[in-house]
Amino acid sequence: MGTWVVPADLLARSRFQVSPLAETVAALTVLSAPDPPGVPWQRAFRAAHQEAYAEMIDGDPVRAALSGWLWRPRRGSVPGWMGDFLTPPPVGPGAPFDAELAQLDAWDDGRIRAEIRTMRPGVPLPAVLERGGLRRATGEILTWVWTATVAADWPRRRRVLEADIVSRTARLATQGWAGVVPTLGRRMEWRGGGHLQINAYDLPTRDLSDARELSFVPVHGHGQWVAWDLPERFAIVYPVTGAQAGADGPAADGLSRLVGPNRARVLVLLDEPRSTTQLAAITGLPVGAVGNHLRVLLDAGAVVRRRSGREVLYWRTSLGDALVAAGFAERP
Repeated sequence: MGTWVVPADLLARSRFQVSPLAETVAALTVLSAPDPPGVPWQRAFRAAHQEAYAEMIDGDPVRAALSGWLWRPRRGSVPGWMGDFLTPPPVGPGAPFDAELAQLDAWDDGRIRAEIRTMRPGVPLPAVLERGGLRRATGEILTWVWTATVAADWPRRRRVLEADIVSRTARLATQGWAGVVPTLGRRMEWRGGGHLQINAYDLPTRDLSDARELSFVPVHGHGQWVAWDLPERFAIVYPVTGAQAGADGPAADGLSRLVGPNRARVLVLLDEPRSTTQLAAITGLPVGAVGNHLRVLLDAGAVVRRRSGREVLYWRTSLGDALVAAGFAERP
């Protein structure tokens, strides 16, 4: 299986952070997936932007050829991965898209060409990719996806991503890394002894003893991946929770009829500790409205609250769990 050996001091320096470039790559994977994603918001995003994306790709022969070589799709037990030039680790907290994209300057056409050959060994490259313009085309694709599909929505997306980070760090405080890591991906697990399982593939173990940075990066995507700038910088990119929470959730079930659709959405989201501002960011409801819903749920004994630093965190009680379970049980 794919495993990293993470020294204790590196784990102590690790951090959760948002990345506009990783968010852009996640949007690119939704737009270019061979099969439409099954999550409603992803289907809507794809429907809104795919035609314009296809026109942009087809507007340049290098972009058109390169778009099919940015990653190797997973096929059963055969691992898939993205080109390293597409997925560098975050530059640092608060770094803008342009600063993160500038990492592409470290890749010339020959290095990009060598990287994409490793993804499909033995398959000849299209002739146009043997000539030049690969770095230019990569930058154009990423810049278009950011500008046309992500940038205008970035403030809202960032709030949702930051809310996810608050939730993960709250879990870290109570459950440690062994409780957090499995929530980042289906096959991720903290195995002890410094061993972090990142996937289930039969791949060599990688020792991160020389690394100085390890980041955990949430994105609006439908998969998890790893990124690195060897030998010093590593990142794990994982799908955010609550990207469009409640979009097709309990609005039509018994819980919604009992307590109202917005209050039901809040209660459903409290399967783990969240703050008022987190809930507002995820649901799109005003902070005051979320506070009112929490007050009612607290008075009813459906949630409890505890202070964590500057935040007050809420989560469901056994009564709240029973209400949610009963509400979803009525769905056809």
